Amino acid sequence: MFRKQEDINNKLFKKIVKCDKCENITVYSRKYSGENLCSQCFSNSILRKAAKTISKYKMIKNNELVCVAVSGGKDSLVLLNVLNKMSKTHNFRLFAVTIDEGIPGYRDEALKIVENFCAQLNIQHKVFSYKKLFDLTLEESLELRKDQKLSSCSICGTFRRRALDHAAKSINADVIATGHNLDDVLQTFLINTLSGDTTKIGWMDPDTSSNKLRKIKPLSEIYESEIVFYAFTNNLPFQTEPCPHMDEGIRTEIREFLNSLESNHSGIKNNMYNSVLKISKFVKNSNHKEKRNCSVCGNECTGNVCSVCKMITRLTNE
Repeated sequence: MFRKQEDINNKLFKKIVKCDKCENITVYSRKYSGENLCSQCFSNSILRKAAKTISKYKMIKNNELVCVAVSGGKDSLVLLNVLNKMSKTHNFRLFAVTIDEGIPGYRDEALKIVENFCAQLNIQHKVFSYKKLFDLTLEESLELRKDQKLSSCSICGTFRRRALDHAAKSINADVIATGHNLDDVLQTFLINTLSGDTTKIGWMDPDTSSNKLRKIKPLSEIYESEIVFYAFTNNLPFQTEPCPHMDEGIRTEIREFLNSLESNHSGIKNNMYNSVLKISKFVKNSNHKEKRNCSVCGNECTGNVCSVCKMITRLTNE
């Protein structure tokens, strides 16, 4: 009997893997790097990755005010948590903003989560709505839409970018930080490629130093699965309810496709990300256009009329 128990104990001991950085028990194994990490060392590795990305592309400068886009989802709350920790040892300030698209029953929960989290971190927070900025909620926009090829994500993305620009300018921020992770970057690249929108591929270059209002993605070199694990291991609250319009586009299918590739070919996402960086830089340099002011609203754009004004005209005139 004792011999049998000893065999069981030996088997259990063999299954316990120690962290590569310390003597604690491993809770996360990175297949693409072969690393085995405990909870604390894993969290530290995420902080180091984000800090390396920020440093590499000079995303945040001394004494700057960072406008952090916080939706209430896992990515944006992890971003706020990471930047808040970094701000304790680096000289920059944070201001959180949330964009309210006007989706009934969906945004309400997220707003409460963000408000409570910002209060906990003692970070200023302000909400900006589509309704006040464009006199249209997302739901009202979808009701006006007659062309079904115009996806909810396309409408929402156009409005969101302008809303964030407005929010950042209203608080006198130097830079806008969003929680896009590595998976988001790859998915967006494929969506733009499949739709033939090569101009937007140039926007994906992480070097935005030439822009008047810089937009940065400090988590862009971190897998989505690692963002999720960081949120859970650090007990971060986040909205788990998905956007009711998320399945209208092809992003979900692309996400599943990329996850399947990564599962069978560990590290392939990192390889693709490096390719995306090279392609986006080339496209950006070859498609350079001088900035001008929109003839309708006066905001900066590359044509006579900005994308937001075009979108509103398209919705209201159809």
